[in-house]
Amino acid sequence: MRRWNGWGDDTIEFALNEDALGFLAQRIGAGSPVVDAAFEQACARIAPSRLPPHDLIDTSAEVRLRNALGQSLPDWLRLRYGVIETAPDGVAYPESPEQVRALIDYAQQFGVALIPQGGGTSVAGHLTAPAGAQPVLAVNLTRMRQLYFLDTESQLATFGAGVFGPDLEAQLRARGYTLGHFPQSFEYSTLGGWVVTRSSGQQSLRYGRIEQMFRGGKVETPAGTLDIPTFPASAAGTDLREMVLGSEGRLGILTEATVRVTPLPEYEAFHAVFFPSWDAAEAAVRQVVQGGLSLSMLRLSNPLETTTMLALAGHKKLISALERYLSWRGCRDGKCMLMIGVSGRKAAAKAALADALVLAAPHGGVHIGRKMGDKWKQNRFRNVYLRNTAWQHGYAIDTVETAVDWPRVGAMMGAVEAAAADALAQHGEQVHAYTHLSHLYAQGASVYTTFVYRLAGNYEHDLARWRTLKHAVSMVIVENGGTISHQHGVGSDHAPYLVAEKGELGLSAMQALFAHFDPQQIMNPGKLLP
Repeated sequence: MRRWNGWGDDTIEFALNEDALGFLAQRIGAGSPVVDAAFEQACARIAPSRLPPHDLIDTSAEVRLRNALGQSLPDWLRLRYGVIETAPDGVAYPESPEQVRALIDYAQQFGVALIPQGGGTSVAGHLTAPAGAQPVLAVNLTRMRQLYFLDTESQLATFGAGVFGPDLEAQLRARGYTLGHFPQSFEYSTLGGWVVTRSSGQQSLRYGRIEQMFRGGKVETPAGTLDIPTFPASAAGTDLREMVLGSEGRLGILTEATVRVTPLPEYEAFHAVFFPSWDAAEAAVRQVVQGGLSLSMLRLSNPLETTTMLALAGHKKLISALERYLSWRGCRDGKCMLMIGVSGRKAAAKAALADALVLAAPHGGVHIGRKMGDKWKQNRFRNVYLRNTAWQHGYAIDTVETAVDWPRVGAMMGAVEAAAADALAQHGEQVHAYTHLSHLYAQGASVYTTFVYRLAGNYEHDLARWRTLKHAVSMVIVENGGTISHQHGVGSDHAPYLVAEKGELGLSAMQALFAHFDPQQIMNPGKLLP
């Protein structure tokens, strides 16, 4: 059963042992568990529906609550404390583009705002119903999940936009193919959500980001149906795909998407390499990625994230032995861990790994083999469950991510972590902040920072802590020349900072585009644009 107020399957737990809890207590103080509101309490806060009746719409409080919010920390606070300020007035589960069209016509007739939904995994406020007199309908697309067509000659597959990651991969793998798009939210996010938020998967170095995979599709907009054909390439003016990518529901509702797929890799492996310092590690990965090697993933943890990962790993004796070995090899305090992934034909993948290790060695890289990589792969979609466990012990976990060119990477990392510390200090609290580079490019890298801090046990106080933290780190990102989002999208949480990246002229151009397809502005109002 899907958790209604946390992440994922409610039968899955990610335990924190006593050593891990002691590590957090030493860093930021012991947490105090918070008493969560009951599901029935939260349902009781749902106001009566304002929607005119429709055969496709469910207006029950239970269904509306389960579709009211995403997975951002403010969403969690509202659900955990039972403070449901706004919720959709109803939820529809269309099963065809024709039903989506009917819902858009209904919304236009009655002045209803529409919020397209997939797996509800947004961490940027994409799903929050706006407050006000306008009724709101959530359009959940997860019943539109079938594989419509697989063109093996062109290696293109067309799916309903509501297909979940595991279902999409299962349908492709049964036919010998993969999309290769594996964000951490993979188990519960959908293809349509990936496209309209410009998602990036963990192995994007081989398979590309979703914009490289998305080749065409259909969008139902208030102005009509936008049908985007597939071409291997085109010089015919504006690329319509670019209008849809990152549009976050403001343009219309993506009902089907055609994506580029590849044959299943013959071989796949993940290896860990340690470096003695951040400077050495950054220089090494920059040389590796600019060398154009056929790798599938490079993921570099800074010293504090490396220390945290080892502290939370368990297996105390094995980790102690590893620490002694690394110290003997010159990787002591300040060491950084790099995870290298390879996928493809076995000989080529192994050759690419060998080339990467050759480039890493002059920078002090210590290769320790596959064991940690195998463990990472095993848990790569389970680590997010740590948010649930941390909450149970009185800690909040939040993240922020950006991307910058190489000369700004180190400064950005330090600035974000320092801004978080200063922000929480205003509330008399400490923060445990650590960073990794999750996606690497010849030009630069994404910078992904995690924050762990104590909960106050009070909704208003915890929301205030988050707001102070979020504003501080977002301002530092734009002041240091970073994008406000590399992979999570804009939603409502990042919208105030978008002007720094797009400029007033760019924002007005986006507004004009959305107004063309949605004259009444009923599509996901308040998201993306301030």
